[in-house]
Amino acid sequence: MSSSLPDLGPWPALGYVGHPFDRAAHKRADAEALLAERNARTYLLGGEFVAARRLGDWLEPLFEPDHARALGAGAPLFLGLFDGAPRFAMRFDPGQRETMEAGGLFVSDLRSIAAGGVLPPEHLSPIACGKALGTWHGRHRFCANCGQETHARDGGWRRECPACGAQHFPRTDPVVIMLTALGDRCLLGRQPQFAPGMWSALAGFVEPGETLEEAVRREILEEAGVRVGAVRYHACQPWPFPMSLMIGCLAEAESETLVVDRNELEDARWFTRAETATMLARSHPEGLFTPPPVAIAHHLIRAFVAGS
Repeated sequence: MSSSLPDLGPWPALGYVGHPFDRAAHKRADAEALLAERNARTYLLGGEFVAARRLGDWLEPLFEPDHARALGAGAPLFLGLFDGAPRFAMRFDPGQRETMEAGGLFVSDLRSIAAGGVLPPEHLSPIACGKALGTWHGRHRFCANCGQETHARDGGWRRECPACGAQHFPRTDPVVIMLTALGDRCLLGRQPQFAPGMWSALAGFVEPGETLEEAVRREILEEAGVRVGAVRYHACQPWPFPMSLMIGCLAEAESETLVVDRNELEDARWFTRAETATMLARSHPEGLFTPPPVAIAHHLIRAFVAGS
């Protein structure tokens, strides 16, 4: 990195990754028995919210199953084993947030928890798993084959239709997110729901029959009118909003003129490497900034600034 650029410090950790746990797929059929073990604990999730107990100056996101049930939590979803101890996720009604907070619990949304470092990072991966799995159950109660209501099996990793026998399994939506460079400049965009001043990498869902490279080229052309040549993989991140896998790529532009799809983006523009570095450092003179380190977009942008 050029000495004229701001010092960005050590490379930050990417959110929701880096703390693998034993998913113990061979134990899923025994989830009910595992829930009864003395060391079984569960995360308490409600939509975008995560609940935790206040223990002095720190927060504990793990609850005993009976405590979670007493708070109105629903059916347990088996996440796996942590040092041999069973871990689950149980869902509560997001409408009960105020009641839970009045009872002394800490309740916040997962984005804020991850971005603010509220919980130790080893909790983020299982919480993301539980959040995405719970969302899938909420959206797939009925059989896509015959319409009958289905039942959860194998600790929540399968739904079974009692009428036609069809089996349904959790799905993850693949999304390409890409930082496109043209020499010493990169392409960033804004969506209307972004915080004022925030610019990010472009992204879009992978369509059936596409490779990742094809999806990158199509999305950039559709959203910004820019043609892309070489595409290379950088990193990926599970993104539980609601249940995606963000596949980060670095792309090389072959054209410069922008034709912004205003149905997809509020705006898009080219930024120089120096200006992008000030956005990462949150020192841009106009107050422009990039997504926080928890998001893979931050890491793609930083890779461009670093010349990676």
